[in-house]
Amino acid sequence: MGFGNFLVEAGIRKICFELLDLKDAVENLCGNMRTKYSAFLRLCEEVVETEHELNDLRKHISAHGILLQDLMTGVARELEEWTHVNDDIQEVEYRPQVLELDNTFSTEEVDQRMVFLENIDVLLAEHKMDEVIEAIDAEERSHPELKISADTSTNEPSFYRTALLERKLILENQLVDTIEQPSIGIGELKKALSGLLKLGKVPLAHQLLLKAYGSRLQKSIEAFLPLCPCYPETYSTSLSNLVFSSILLTTKESANLFGDNPVYSNKIVQWAEWEIESFVRLVKEHAPSSDSATALRAASVCIQASLNHCSALELQGLKLSKLLLVLLQPYIEEVLELNFRRARKQILDFSGSDESMPLSPRFASPLTTFATSSDSSLVESGIRFIFIIKDIVEQLTHLVILHFGGNILTRISQLFDKYIDVLIKAIPSTSEDENLTDLKDVPFRAETDSQQLALLGTAFTIAEELLPMVVSKIRNILNESKEAGIGPVENVMPSANNTLESKDWRRQLQHSLDKLKDHFCRQYVVSFIYSRDDKTRLDAQTYLQEKEEGLFWDSDPLPSLPFQALFGKLQQFGIVAGDVLLGREKLQKGLLARLTETLVLWLADEQEFWGHLEDDSTPLRPLGLQQLILDMHFTVEIARFAGYPSRNLHQVASSIMARAFRAFSARGVDPQSALPEDEWFVETAKGAINRLLQGASGSDTSDEDHIIMHDDGISDPDASPSSLSSMDGSGSESFASAEMGDLESPVFSDTES
Repeated sequence: MGFGNFLVEAGIRKICFELLDLKDAVENLCGNMRTKYSAFLRLCEEVVETEHELNDLRKHISAHGILLQDLMTGVARELEEWTHVNDDIQEVEYRPQVLELDNTFSTEEVDQRMVFLENIDVLLAEHKMDEVIEAIDAEERSHPELKISADTSTNEPSFYRTALLERKLILENQLVDTIEQPSIGIGELKKALSGLLKLGKVPLAHQLLLKAYGSRLQKSIEAFLPLCPCYPETYSTSLSNLVFSSILLTTKESANLFGDNPVYSNKIVQWAEWEIESFVRLVKEHAPSSDSATALRAASVCIQASLNHCSALELQGLKLSKLLLVLLQPYIEEVLELNFRRARKQILDFSGSDESMPLSPRFASPLTTFATSSDSSLVESGIRFIFIIKDIVEQLTHLVILHFGGNILTRISQLFDKYIDVLIKAIPSTSEDENLTDLKDVPFRAETDSQQLALLGTAFTIAEELLPMVVSKIRNILNESKEAGIGPVENVMPSANNTLESKDWRRQLQHSLDKLKDHFCRQYVVSFIYSRDDKTRLDAQTYLQEKEEGLFWDSDPLPSLPFQALFGKLQQFGIVAGDVLLGREKLQKGLLARLTETLVLWLADEQEFWGHLEDDSTPLRPLGLQQLILDMHFTVEIARFAGYPSRNLHQVASSIMARAFRAFSARGVDPQSALPEDEWFVETAKGAINRLLQGASGSDTSDEDHIIMHDDGISDPDASPSSLSSMDGSGSESFASAEMGDLESPVFSDTES
């Protein structure tokens, strides 16, 4: 056992020694690999450096070869000349050497090439570039191998070709220097560019073409910019002419020299776009104050001239209109915005200077007709409004209207709406707080019927007559373009605010005008209702109080006192309207219709009125229901008889009667048994109108329940007849031109807007 263990231990020890030896061998091998790899890397670097040195050596050999060839040729020539002057002995002595040199170096072809190169050098020294180009071109046609690029490797390098390439490089540099001369003329520029093209430098020639024309344009602009303040309205047109004429000329020259190559056409487009961006920046930098009429005119003529130039460029294949409008649109909109802000300030600032604003009689006369019925400030405000809008429109050119006309119309309608807000403040309000606020903002007040009608007539005349005349230029251009189907420039999408239709614009004006009419009617009706005394005030007590004498089928009843007063008020209002709004029957009837509707609408929505009628503790009688129904029929017949029947009025009156039916039915009153037939109410209402128009004859005018214009509250400050019977026929006709024979069955139609 002991011997066996000894053997195992010895084997293990041997194996350990072998492993250690193997480890040393592996380490030595790794070290050798690192050393060899480092040596390999150094060798690679040396190879690269050697290649560079070889390339440099080739260049030096080529250069020295040319010098050596020139030297040998010169030596041969000198020896040949020297042999002619030497004596016979010297000639015999040196003849073998000369013959040997001639046979070695100086062939006829070498002499010709050397002479050619010398001629080229002379021409280059004299800057006769045209002759150099012609000579090189002729030489290359005679020897096509000379056109091989210098970068092309050949088995037998030609020293002559290398020398020729060097001279072509000198010629190229001379051409480039010539093109870059600031004072070069167009003719010289074309010749130099053609020379580069003959040398095969097409991309360089095109780049220099753009650079040259861009430099010429920049010089022209720099010379013009100091003059911009002298021509604030037309400077943009002059800049446009400079820029776009240069683009057009460059485009034509590029097409002549480089043809229809898409690469160079795209470069022309990119260059033109860059020049247009610079042009727009210059226009903005040197523009007058954006809120002035001069700035608006300058921007308008700029767009007109620039888009006309773009149309000419489209014939050359350049479509730049879209880019131009995209770049100019923010500027134009800024000028429009600030000009309309200035206009709003001038229209609404009544404390400004009394600057004269002359208007032709065509625009001023329709407004001056209201001078006798209102404050002169009202007429002056209308004239100022039209003058300012007219001045803005006159600054616009055809193409500006074509692209921004809808935007401008929208701004005009918004400005008119602001003007209407001022007129609304001039009408006294039932609220004392509103009155105090409005007095601070408006220099004129419309207190009487005639003044308020003059105010309404001014707004109506501006919206319906004068503004359409002022903006006719814009509307005609937009309509013509729409009918012709041309619209904005091709590929240019119109902005959303430029798609305003003419009828939509008129609707915007009408909306503002309706706002003024509604305010007037509300204030007028509220004043009428709450300024009455107890007997003629319209409230629920009119239909709740007991009457000694009721409504009977065989009697000739009249409407309640408030509605008799309404009839008289409307009649007086019609008389005043006929005088103030002479010739404007549409407005007269529209106001009367709206007043009547407003009163009925107030009654339909008056919660206090219906609260009394629908209160369970309030006693209701059939006669009260009959009186209310008769009043509603009477109101509808007034509108129909006066010539302004309204379907809306009829519907509201019907809803009031239906609500009254429900209120009385809920209290045990049967409308069917308590009320006469509908025909009775219609005929009674017609008869009441007839009696009120004819006066007190045949009626009991002493009865406190039947009044015919006795109440002083219905008198107008401008026209206050004591009773309806005292009115002459002309007064009645001004309210309603219809005769009594017209009182037939009603035919309802929508009120004119």
